[in-house]
Amino acid sequence: MPVSQPSHQHPQGTCLPRGRRTRCTAALLALLTLVGYVVFVDWTGSHGLDCFVEANGTRLGLQQPQAANATTIGAVASARDLPERALTIALATAMQESKLHNIKGGDRDSLGLFQQRPSQGWGTARQILDPVYSAGEFFDELVKIPGYSRLPLTAAAQQVQHSGFPQAYAKHEADASLLAAALYGREPSLSCRVPAGGSPGDPAAVRQRLAREFGAQVLERQDSADATSVDLQGAAAPAALPTDTRGATVTVPGDAVGDPTDEDPTQHGWALAQWAVAHAPELRIAEVAYRGRIWRARESGSGWVKDSVRAGHSYGDVRITVEH
Repeated sequence: MPVSQPSHQHPQGTCLPRGRRTRCTAALLALLTLVGYVVFVDWTGSHGLDCFVEANGTRLGLQQPQAANATTIGAVASARDLPERALTIALATAMQESKLHNIKGGDRDSLGLFQQRPSQGWGTARQILDPVYSAGEFFDELVKIPGYSRLPLTAAAQQVQHSGFPQAYAKHEADASLLAAALYGREPSLSCRVPAGGSPGDPAAVRQRLAREFGAQVLERQDSADATSVDLQGAAAPAALPTDTRGATVTVPGDAVGDPTDEDPTQHGWALAQWAVAHAPELRIAEVAYRGRIWRARESGSGWVKDSVRAGHSYGDVRITVEH
């Protein structure tokens, strides 16, 4: 019988020379890359989610552009003194229609956060792609519906949207309710992880955006006698919103004063404060402080933490400090 030749086996767990060794190395690098990604995701938030809202043991994650768009919708609702239910309906609708992204296309000529169509009289394409305008148009139609706040969310949204899939809005109601409760201050918890440092911010840009998105309500809360109205379609912001002596902090009164109809005098302030957090990357915002709590870009992973009220500022002031 022929003598069997010894097989050319290598010790278990080692790679063969040349080509197989290269493939083994590549596989090891891929594994290390995957492990590194998992660690990064765990540190920064899952799947690129930069912003979070938490309440009653529930956590909702958002990408920063989604959070920015959500807070802009909240700003428009706050400017119009609309109830939290109106904001919930709007957020659920935008979650279904665009996932809170200001998209430039969709079914036929649909555009923007609410997938509104120029051909159906919602405005020009340029107008619809402006989140302030599109949110305003949505609320204009919503408030025309008798008793909209008592209707099921799907019924209220459908009367505005005329969607082919009206029941789809229902699956977003829980998340929209959680987000609306945060933005309106009932469960203020919106926090975003953002990179600190880099180019300095511009307080004038913050004032302009505040005036444009929150409208006359921001100006009416100023004590300055020379406050003037602002064109909500983008006119320059007035100089009435004060800054501190360094010129890096914009201070806006957040608490409602002397209005017995306000169920929560902090609602407007929390809408302002969390709007500033969500828009921190593009406006280069370093700190936001309100009612003894502060969010810092350099420590944004910690969310909102306790803060002492600084000299010269009211407990009800919202202080927005830009990078400088």
